[in-house]
Amino acid sequence: MAYHNGSIPLRALFIMLCFGMTKCLYTIPLKIFTGKFNSSLDLDLTPLKLIQASGNGLSLASDPAGIVNFLDMVNNLQGDSGRGYYMEMSLGTPGQKLNILVDTGSSNFAVAAAAHPFITHFFNTALSSTYKSTGRGVAVKYTQGNWEGELGTDRVLIPSIAGTLTINIATILSSDGFFLPGVNWQGILGLAYPLLARPDSSVEPFFNSVVRQTGIPDVFSLQMCGAGLSASTTADPTGGSLVMGGVEPTLFSGSMWYTPIKEEWYYQVEVLKLEVGDQNLNLDCKEYNKDKAIVDSGTTLLRLPVNVFSAVVEAISRTSLIQDFTSGFWGGTKLACWLKGETPWRFFPKLSIYLRATNTSQSFKISILPQLYIQPIADVDGTLDCFRFGISSSANGLVIGATVMEGFYVIFNRAEKRVGFAVSRCAVNGGIAVSEISGPFSSADVASDCAAGGLLKEPLLWVISYALVAVCVVVLLILLLLLVLPCRHRDRSGEITDESSLVRHRIK
Repeated sequence: MAYHNGSIPLRALFIMLCFGMTKCLYTIPLKIFTGKFNSSLDLDLTPLKLIQASGNGLSLASDPAGIVNFLDMVNNLQGDSGRGYYMEMSLGTPGQKLNILVDTGSSNFAVAAAAHPFITHFFNTALSSTYKSTGRGVAVKYTQGNWEGELGTDRVLIPSIAGTLTINIATILSSDGFFLPGVNWQGILGLAYPLLARPDSSVEPFFNSVVRQTGIPDVFSLQMCGAGLSASTTADPTGGSLVMGGVEPTLFSGSMWYTPIKEEWYYQVEVLKLEVGDQNLNLDCKEYNKDKAIVDSGTTLLRLPVNVFSAVVEAISRTSLIQDFTSGFWGGTKLACWLKGETPWRFFPKLSIYLRATNTSQSFKISILPQLYIQPIADVDGTLDCFRFGISSSANGLVIGATVMEGFYVIFNRAEKRVGFAVSRCAVNGGIAVSEISGPFSSADVASDCAAGGLLKEPLLWVISYALVAVCVVVLLILLLLLVLPCRHRDRSGEITDESSLVRHRIK
């Protein structure tokens, strides 16, 4: 779940004071699909909305101390892409069990600590004898939703890891758009780097604490098994696996391919090109990495920069057998419906993302079939199956979210600064594999650094913002001096008196 870039109120306040304030209003209409294929409906999507070595080398993390058992971590997740993937954890003394959303796009471990209409229970700090408040407030704003609360520490029991750990916990006391109807989790487990932690990087993230206190390798891997499953089902199926400390070979097939982590804040990678079917979009590779390109399990869809998204939609429209979809389907404001049992996937092409390999002169591609990006959402009256488009436009960079991740077993090898992809054994729908991976390919036809030239990273933005604030303060002081000094004069004795004030010399 990526952070919203505008979530630093102090910085924004100073800049707005200095340079003014602009107010914008955006309206997204709900359009009716008029295509030929059976039927379409205007549906309220609000209840279903979610927050929204390269080559053949394989690095298996070992645990000689016997602290973890990878097999015990298999199938420890529940959920799906529509509502997120979560695991059960026990917090405090005595333990209180909560379901925690797994999110590689943030760094705070935060849990509900007050009642909310969309959650069934919360972490009651008053009932834990080991909870300690730090007295520091914390606020986090994501691409969708935000919360505020208080920082503290407490004991956390993680299934399949021996012993009890002491972890930084943000207790959520108020929120807006964060907890939503239909979800079955009460907190979020941020697995990214300290640079994203709030209120600052001194708050050690969850996985950093696990590695430090247990000595397990600085590696975790994630399998998300919701491929082709409807997000409207009432019961959560077994959703996948979060393996902390290494890689579980039974969860994937074929070769593991690695791409370097470009920057250690989000899990930022480098995308070289995209293909729709066998058609290269032929965009400058910097377009794909504009701002950043990240791997984020907390984001539901595949999110693409505006220019890339437009090119993908145009290519899919041109390549698919359906020519008359309106913008509402592509824009996510409407669903497309077919008669029950008539799946639309045969009408759409596969989508491929090329990533730079650890051998930087090469690349590999991860491909998803339409079963992953044309996603079943609702069953209407038992006669229609409705689907949404699992790709959206983004103003904050390219995000490889659950739409893509459900096709792969993804390894976050922080020790060696790389992210690995292999075909997930659960990425199967109707007996058909819905993901592919292949390579190597030469990257000689693209720039040596496609990630260059993006927007400035947040820490540098902080520096620039404070520099602008300082400039504003100096300018304001100079203006005040220019206003005051010319209007004040000395009497013959050289003393400044009331007679020399503006009161006497004002126009009558």
